[in-house]
Amino acid sequence: MILNVGSINIDLVYRVPHLVRPGETLAAEKFTRNLGGKGANQSIAAAKAGASVMHCGAVGYDGHDYVKELADAGVSTDTIEILSEPTGHAVVAVDAEGENSIMLFAGANHAIADRLLDDAFADIGPDDWVMLQNEVQVNVEAAVRARGKGASVVYSAAPFDPDAVMDILPFITHLLLNEIENAALDHLSVPVPDTIIRVVTQGAAGATWLAQSQNMHVAAFDVPDVLDTTGAGDCFAGNLVAALERGMSPIDAVYFAQAAAAIQITRNGAAPAMPSRAEIEAFLAT
Repeated sequence: MILNVGSINIDLVYRVPHLVRPGETLAAEKFTRNLGGKGANQSIAAAKAGASVMHCGAVGYDGHDYVKELADAGVSTDTIEILSEPTGHAVVAVDAEGENSIMLFAGANHAIADRLLDDAFADIGPDDWVMLQNEVQVNVEAAVRARGKGASVVYSAAPFDPDAVMDILPFITHLLLNEIENAALDHLSVPVPDTIIRVVTQGAAGATWLAQSQNMHVAAFDVPDVLDTTGAGDCFAGNLVAALERGMSPIDAVYFAQAAAAIQITRNGAAPAMPSRAEIEAFLAT
């Protein structure tokens, strides 16, 4: 099983001719309102990839429909709490090339209670995987609980915060970063223990798996019709962990996750664009 202690956001997505510049007022060409948040995106990606996924998190009074959307995607929502404050949200601008810029408001994501973690971790064991990201404030506590149960802990260091990374490093097994985050980590000379597997996504250049026993690079698929890169890293993360959880080798898991992201970026949105396991396998078979 995969337990994801993570954010749930409302994504307010604006299609724009270019990303807004300082001081500029820009007319958007299209607006959509979707389920998002790195946590929710990764949970849906993993569930649609065939994994058994439980999401632990919180939404506000305006989040009932998004909890239902998670459930409809196959995610267990028993440890999602409805609070009185607003659901977290993201204002996302997407330009004509599919690139994006994102502004976040944490909302209920910063109010996950200890009692919710008690429930979420009650049945976690050594064969399970726990996913974490930097959009909630209980990461270290969740990682400590997970390692105490012998579970693997996959931490996405985004949004990047070097202090948060340093605090959690002693308690994780896998560190996921994009190439910008990885460069920032190296620039700050943050010591990453040799026991941690580091996976670095590099956009169109592919992804690199760095471990004591195996270093490898997997090239990305050529995608000529990129529509929207929002959530591509989350798609990769959810599919990578789903593949590892069902016993795929590292190289096959990275390859599978790359294929999932290649499909996802040809669609609009983040969570709604996550492909199914059948779609990924069909893509790989072509």
